[in-house]
Parts: sequence; C-alpha cells; structure tokens
Amino acid sequence: MSLPVAEGFDVLASLVAQQVAASRGVASGVGIPTGHWPAPEPLRTKPTAEPYPIDALPDSIRLAVQEVEGFVKAPLALVAGSALASISLAAQAHIDVERADKLCGPTGLFFLTVADSGERKTSCDSFFSQPISAFEAAKRIDMQPVLNTYRSSLEAWESKRAGVKERIKNLAKNQKPTGDMELALLELEKTKPQAPRIPRLTYADATPEALAYGLAHHWPSGGVMSSEAGVVLGSHGMGKDSVMRNLGLLNQLWDGKALTVDRRSTESFTVAGARLTIGLQVQEPTLTEFFSRTGALSRGTGFLARFLLAWPPSTQGQRPFTQAPTHWPYLTRFHDRLRAILESTAPVNERGELTPRIMRLSAQAHAAWVDFHNAVEAELASGGELYDVRDVASKSADNAARLAALFQVFDQGFGEAISLEAMERATTLAAWHLSESRRFFGELALPAELADATRLDCWLIDYCQSKAVDAINKNQLRQYGPLRDGSRLDHAIQELAALERVLLTRDGKRLTVHINPALLSGTS
Repeated sequence: MSLPVAEGFDVLASLVAQQVAASRGVASGVGIPTGHWPAPEPLRTKPTAEPYPIDALPDSIRLAVQEVEGFVKAPLALVAGSALASISLAAQAHIDVERADKLCGPTGLFFLTVADSGERKTSCDSFFSQPISAFEAAKRIDMQPVLNTYRSSLEAWESKRAGVKERIKNLAKNQKPTGDMELALLELEKTKPQAPRIPRLTYADATPEALAYGLAHHWPSGGVMSSEAGVVLGSHGMGKDSVMRNLGLLNQLWDGKALTVDRRSTESFTVAGARLTIGLQVQEPTLTEFFSRTGALSRGTGFLARFLLAWPPSTQGQRPFTQAPTHWPYLTRFHDRLRAILESTAPVNERGELTPRIMRLSAQAHAAWVDFHNAVEAELASGGELYDVRDVASKSADNAARLAALFQVFDQGFGEAISLEAMERATTLAAWHLSESRRFFGELALPAELADATRLDCWLIDYCQSKAVDAINKNQLRQYGPLRDGSRLDHAIQELAALERVLLTRDGKRLTVHINPALLSGTS
C-alpha cells in the first residue's frame, strides 16, 4: 500500500484509517481497531541489539559502574565506557600488551558512543575521572616552583641570545667579522632551558594537531574526552584539506607509532613514545554528516575501525529523580585503585618518551585470544557474518588484548601475566562492541526511508513492551521517539503501516499509533 505522504500527515492518517475501516470493519475515527490484525510483514532490519554484557566486567569495575548507573540513569554502555576510558587513560602510560611474538602494542582504547545530547556522558565521565583531575591539579601545584625557575632561566637565556644577536647585527653593519659571535650563538642555543614536563592527561575538544603538540611537548600520555564529539569530528582540523592527515595522525597514535607533524609557519615537531585514549559521544546525524563530508576516508583509513562503538537505547524520559547516595563504597574503591595506578612513576625517558613495561599473556589467555582471533577471521570472507564490517572486525582481537591487559592491571597490578579470566572477559566485551558496530553500520547501509522505519519500529516495540502498552500518541512519539522531523516520521509510519506493523487512527484531532500485538508478544 503506497500513500502520498507529501499531502501531509492528516491525509496519511485519514487514508490509513479508511483502508483499515474498509478491510476490517473498523469505523473511521474510532481510534482502536477491533478483530484480528493480519500477520506483520517482515522488515529488513539491522541485527538485534544485545544487552550490554555487564557481567563481563571484573567486579571491581562492574560494581562501580552499577553504582553510578543507579544514580545517573544513563545508558549502561555509556556509563561503562566512561569507567573503562578512565582506566585506559590512567594505565596506558605504564603498560603495553604483547599479543604474540612480534605483536606488541599500546593499551589505549578509543570509545565512541552514538547517543543524543543529554544522555549525561559528562556526568558519567566526571564520576570516574575524578582521580585523574585531582592528579593533574596536584602535579600543577607540585611543579609550580620548577616552572617558575624555568621561566626565569628562559628569560635570562633569551636576554643573552638577544644580546649576541645584537652584537652580530652591529658587527655586520660596521663590516666587521662576525664569526666569533656566530659561534657563541650556536653554543648558546645548546644551553636553552628545557620546559619541565607537567602531566596533562585530559583534552576536551582539541584538534588532532593540538593534541599531538601536547603529547610531544607537555606529557606523552593523554586522552580526548568529550560529550560533544561534533566539536572534534567537525573541527577545522577535519576539513577537506586536512582530514586525511589528521585521521592518519590519530591512527598512528592508536598504534603507538612515532609521527612527525610538519608546519609551514612554525617549528615542526615529532611525537614519539606517546599513548592516547579517546572517549567520545556523538549524535547520529553528526556522525552521518561526518561520513558524508569525509567520504570513504573515515572507514577507508581504518579510523573508525579502531573504536569500540556503542549505540545504546536512550534512557531519557525514564530517569525519575533519585537522591544521591550518602556513601559510594564501590566507586570509592574504583577511585583508590585508579589513584594508585596514576601515582606509580610513569616510565618516561630523557627524550620525554614513554617506555611502558610489556604485559604478556599466560598460555591459557593466549590460547583464548587465538581462538577469538580465528573465530572473527572466519567471518570476514564474502558471505560471512562480519563481511560488511571487516575493517572493524580486523581490529577486534587487538582491542580484546588491550582490554584484557587493563582488566589485569586494574585487578591484580603490574606484576602478573594476563590471566585466562581477564582474556575471557575482554573477548566477551570486544565481541559485544563488534556486534554494535555491525548493527550501526548495517543500518547506515539501508536506504534512508527504510533506515528510519527500522529505527522507529525498534523504538516502538521497546517502548510499548517497557510501558506495557500497545499504542502511543503521535505527539508523544514525535517528542520522545527517534525521529523528531515530522516529514521523516510520516514516511516511517507509512512504511510500517504498509507492512501491517502499525496502525494509525484518529479520534478528533488526536492521532494514535497502534502496534501490531504480534510484535509485542514475540510471536512474529
């Protein structure tokens, strides 16, 4: 059944109601259909969303996540991502992980949560990152005398340098030899005071080049944490003239490789021995626009493949006020462990580069990692379950090893090899994120109209099942549902009505969307 949506939602509602009335004996305008619904026709959908595997987290992390989630009421995947990003940021300077012989790399993780603004990511980040902020503040205070000494020494050095340059200028002006003073200037350059390295770990909305500069000149371990990833993905650093370079820069930081940033107007610099964590929340339209603007680069370069992606359902509208707990026992323990990691001396050499210790897998953990790697690899061939996200899947085993190393360090410290338990937890979580990537990128591949219908269908079923209802007012649907644009919502309802998955009725000016009971009972 094809309906002329362009004539407006009122016409759409009227046409659907009239056809239902004619075919089922339902009076137009009554609003609630009688008799039996036809069997709903199948809708080409993305893979089914799986619940976040909270039990895969070690108890020391899981209990803190559940404690915060109980108060903040943000999506569980978002809360857990904030906790894991904080652990990654604290520990990445101290450890690399060896997956196999000659396969050794960083433990820093990239997280990307696709969610609407207002899902409380900033609140979640602040709960878990408090020890990191306190650590940075304490280091700034501790290093203030050293910084003051450096500034005085630099001023004195600059005065000497200015004096030598002035002597050279005067000698040249009077046509006298300048060789001795030029040598003096060369020697003076060797004595330029070096700025002290004061740990700066967090960057909010830095461009990739500014981030690289901070890692090269301030502290070689950092993290980009933002609840508005559009500021990062939409920055001038991601413009068409620089996006390829900056995506490559972030990729190399994830890989832990050295890189040189060439500048035209200021001094070029090299980043080596640096580690990076990223934790971003992005709205779906912003991410889709980023894909459109960068073309195939964001996936073709492997940039998005490095992220642990989550696309959780919103909790907005389901967050009644809860008084803050008086005590936070599990979060307190989380903070204590994070603080202990941060206060361990970071292995920074004389060139300002990190030299992390190597964490190796136990024999059992290595066998489990190989099994996971091979299981993923087997699905990358044409026709395999992961063929459409093989770029993401190819990084999944690497991310699993990173997660396992972080779990091991957070629970047991730096001394032991990575256990089988840590690896099994990590592969479970990595598999879930891989499923989320497949679900998200699978929907992006759908035609726009069908993608909207798919999202609306999933949302309606979840909403009605959670509320124990079988219908929703159209105005409520537009306010709280996944499609706020009226035209897109109309098209999606039309698509679902044509497949007998929903029924639109009118009672006066009130428009109501009814859901086929077979979809709510699980019989379809």
